This record gives sequence, structure tokens and C-alpha cells, in this order.
Amino acid sequence: MTARLLSRWARLLPRCPRRAARLQGSPVRPVEPPWPRAQVRPAARALCDRSGLARHEESGTAFKRTHLDDLLGRATSPEEVLQLWTENGGSANQAAACLIQLSRLAVEKGGVGRQELLQDPRCADLLDTVGSQVSTVWNGTLVSVLRSLSALGAQADSATLRSLQTEVLWRVRRLSYRQLAFLLEWAVVGRSRGQPLQGGGLPLTNELLKQLDLRWAELSDPRTVGVLMGQAAHLSPALMEKLEDKALELAERFSGEDIRRVALALAAQGRRAVPLLRALSYHLHQRPTKELHTPLLLDIAFAYGKLNFHQTQVFQRIAAELLPRLPDLSPTDVTRCAKSFAFLKWLHLPLFEGFTEHYIAHAQRYGTLQLSNLLMSLAKLNFQPSKGDEFFKKVHLALDNSWRGLELFLQVDLVWSLCVLQQAKPEYIAALAQPAYHAKLSAEGSASRAESYCLKLCQISAEGALGGSGLSLPPPVSLATPPAAPPTQLQTQLHTALMSLTDGRAGALHTSVSTVYGWTLDGELVLDSENKPLSLETLTAPHLPGDGGSDHLPEGARRMAFVAWEFPHFCSRSKDLQGRYAMQKRHLQLAGFLLVEVPYYEWLELKSDWQRVAYLKDKIGKAVAEEMAK
Repeated sequence: MTARLLSRWARLLPRCPRRAARLQGSPVRPVEPPWPRAQVRPAARALCDRSGLARHEESGTAFKRTHLDDLLGRATSPEEVLQLWTENGGSANQAAACLIQLSRLAVEKGGVGRQELLQDPRCADLLDTVGSQVSTVWNGTLVSVLRSLSALGAQADSATLRSLQTEVLWRVRRLSYRQLAFLLEWAVVGRSRGQPLQGGGLPLTNELLKQLDLRWAELSDPRTVGVLMGQAAHLSPALMEKLEDKALELAERFSGEDIRRVALALAAQGRRAVPLLRALSYHLHQRPTKELHTPLLLDIAFAYGKLNFHQTQVFQRIAAELLPRLPDLSPTDVTRCAKSFAFLKWLHLPLFEGFTEHYIAHAQRYGTLQLSNLLMSLAKLNFQPSKGDEFFKKVHLALDNSWRGLELFLQVDLVWSLCVLQQAKPEYIAALAQPAYHAKLSAEGSASRAESYCLKLCQISAEGALGGSGLSLPPPVSLATPPAAPPTQLQTQLHTALMSLTDGRAGALHTSVSTVYGWTLDGELVLDSENKPLSLETLTAPHLPGDGGSDHLPEGARRMAFVAWEFPHFCSRSKDLQGRYAMQKRHLQLAGFLLVEVPYYEWLELKSDWQRVAYLKDKIGKAVAEEMAK
């Protein structure tokens, strides 16, 4: 700081009156500064210069490329690097450059023999040279050699590594912002691998975080933004918000890899920054195909799925890029992509058709867990492949002896998904009827999870009872029935309209009816042959736990079920129900209900109560007419 102030004052001295520069302590013989020297002195570094200080510190020794540097750039093996050092020698900077090149080549060769490299006497000489002359190593090289030694597997308590860490701690204020970010990444990765920093490692990490917080305005590099956002767990919330603003500002300069890095960082922290995600989507859509390699596309789909961020143009671009590459994808890639799109409720028919064909062609490469994930994705979107017979034949062949080895809750998910796809074998359903299975399910999961899987078991039971297999699972009495969720606006308005439809007659209408099939009816009516509501109090109700009253339905009477379909019940950008709700519709129809569906996109157009009542009467009339036509 003193050097900066002196440089600034020296630049201002020629403009000041000479009287002001006289020394106050010697009135007899005033001393004036050497004005010509002050005028020719080089200007101080501007305070806003992001990396000028680091350049100024290293400007004392001009870089001169030596013969060793040229040879290092052409080296193709670690042995060649060590031999070059033995023959040529050099300064600490060149020794550090040799270590960096040695690490790079060792990683490219698969990391074989890293410990042997560190124990080689020539490598030990490199380490001794760097450690003994560490003060002469330049900032950028110092940061790189620290990362390289960790990649080589150097012990955290080695003398060279401790010396480098101590030197970095002394120089931390002179490092550029980019160097600080990469140092923090190195420190965090080393800690996550169980390699605690020695020689002041914790003070170094704390000082890095402090400098990153104070100097955030210096950030101007897109790659550094992604590196820092990847360490969000260690940064302050205020800095993360500033990084998101910086990323939004620099998004136009992002490469495909930068977009991928930032998107994964947001997904890892669950930060759904919508303006930034929109900017990333726009610039990703502009990237040429050569930048959009397969891992990048899969990571983007994963990040958007985890953040539940919908961007149709990006999804279409991902699907278009992946379709021709499907034969080269691994089973893990296929199931990962299918799960991401299932979370987003986005069904691209050619792509999912390609997923099923990929399984048909490479069924032997799929593990049971991968197959289960693929089936759950298909079930969520209610996708039925065109080659369904061939596909499910191979599915059942693969699951026959392996599905019982899955984790307990995953078994329920798998059988439930097969029920959605109408492919559950009777033995799958019967296996879940064992009381010991129910008790284990309730003991292993939390209360909320147990409630969720209770519903799934009831729905699997309904598939066994109603789906034509003749099986029935007893209700899992050991699990509590989940409490009813508060009604939505659509359900509230539907209940009000149904009350008006029945003229408020007591007992003629039931709302929010929980059935033994695991489904909830938004409304239930019984209409006689003249379409007038009857009292439900004394009528039998096999869909209720207590079977209702004792009177059978009069001749010609019909049991009506009203179901409100909300926006989340549909696949994205379509009017097709997701698999869960398609199975609900099928089960209620098989249970003998005339189903009156009330989708949100039709209900929103009705602005008054009389319009809603008229709409319901029209729906009831159409349902009755369709039933009579059958």
C-alpha cells in the first residue's frame, strides 16, 4: 500500500507549487525534490487494473524463452521430461515448469506410476530446486505447480508442498483473481479427497475466501465464474449473488463448457436463478454442433431437470443432437437422459422411441437398476413404445430373477411403474402382499415416505383387483393413510359448482373421497335413470373402506366420479396425462364409475357460477351418452 501511495504522489508532484514541497523542518536550507526525475518516473498502476500488480511484481525479470522451454513443449512422456532436466538443468521457474509438464503427461498416460515418479531421484531434484528457491517462482507458475503436485499424488505434509503453501499465503494479495479462484478449487478438492492442507492450509483457505469476497469486482473471466460457482458451498451468500450477476453479465462470452459448468453449479446448490438460466439457454442454443458434445448435452438436461427449469427450444436442440448419437450412448447415458426429461415432464416421441430401441439392441449391457430407472421414466410420461411386445418381452426376461434383489422401496417403484404401463405380472403383484413386506416397509422409511408408499401399494392392489389378473392385495394396515392435501382453487370451485348442481341436498354429494384403490375423488354423485341425484348415505360403496350402506343401486342408476386435472398432471406442452393420472382414470373406469374429467384449461374459460354448472351438466350428459352407446 505504501508503494502505491508513493507512486501516486510522485506523479502529482510536478503539478504542485514548489513552496508546498519544501521541508518544514529546515528553514535555512530548503530542499527541493528532483523535479526532472519525478517527471520521467513511470506512472503508477491504476487502482482498477485487475492484474497489473501481479505483472508489476514479476516485471523485474524479463521472460526469456530458453532451449529447455522449447524442448519441454515437445516432450511426450514423463521420462523425457526428467531426462531433459538432467541434461539441461535450470532455474526454479524452469523446474516448476518441468513438474507441471510431468504432471500433465502422467495424467494423460492414465496416472500409472505416479508414486514411482515422485520417488525418482531426478524428480526429487526438481522438488528440491523449487522448494529451495520458491521465492523466485512466478505467481502463475506457483499456482500451477501446486495443483500439479497434488495431481501427482504428493503427500500433503511433504516439505516442498508446505513451502509452496507458505509462499502462496505470503503472496495471496499479489495474486490475480483468476489465480485465487483456481487456488480455492485446489484447496477444496484436496480436502474432499481426504488430503487436509498442511503448513497453514486452513489460514490459506480462509485468506483466499476473504480476498475473493473483497476483490469480486476484478472478476472478468467467464471460466473463473464457473470455477467459483462450483465451490458455492464454501462461499458467502452475498458473493454467490454477485457471481450470478457476473455470470449474467458475461454470458455472451461463455463457451459451451462454461455454460455446462455454471448450469451444474446452480443445480448442485439448488439455485434456480431464472434470469441466468434463460441467458444460458439462449446462448447454448446459439452454439455450433461441434461444441455440443454428448456429456455436455446430458449434463445440461440433468441440471435443468434438477432445477425444474423448462426451456422447450433447448430440449428440442438436445433431442435433435442426441438422436443420431443414440447407438453410441451407454446404458447409463440413456437412463440418465430419460430420467432428466421425465423430471421435466417433457416427452419427445422419437427420442424415447430411440431409448426403447437402444434397450432392445443392447439389453445384455443394462443392469437391473438401469432398467428400473428407464421403466420409471417411461411410466412417468405414460409412454408406450411402438415395439412394445419385443421391448417388454426382454424386460420381463431380465427382471424375472433380479428384481427382488433391488432395494425395498425401489421394488415398489418398479412394480408400480409396470402397473402404469399395464405390464405388471401377477407374480410381481402377489409378491407385495406379504405382511412381513409391509412391516419392513414401514420400519425402514420415514413417516412421510411410508405414507407415499402406502398409496402406491394401494394402487398396485387396485391393478391386481381391477386389471384382469384376479389378484388383490390387502390394504397395508401398518401404514397410516396420508392426510388429505388442502384443496386447490380448481377443486374449491368444482365443489361449489357441484353443490349448486345438487341444490345443496344433504347426502347427495360427497367431495374429497378417499377410496380403497389409493385414489381420491374430487366429487361423487349417484344419478337415477332420470339423471337426478340420489342420497348416498344408504347405498353400497365398494370403493370405500367400510363398503358404505346396505342398499344396492337402483336399476338404471349410475355412479359418477368427478376428477379435476390440474396443470401439473399433464406432460409439458401437451394435453396428455402423466402415467400416474392415466392409471387413476383407468382404475376408476374399471371400478364402475362414469368419469367426468375437469381439465384446468377448460375450467379457466368459465367465468361465472352458472357457466360452471352448465359445463358440468353438459359433461354428465356426454358421459351418460357414451356409456349408453357402448
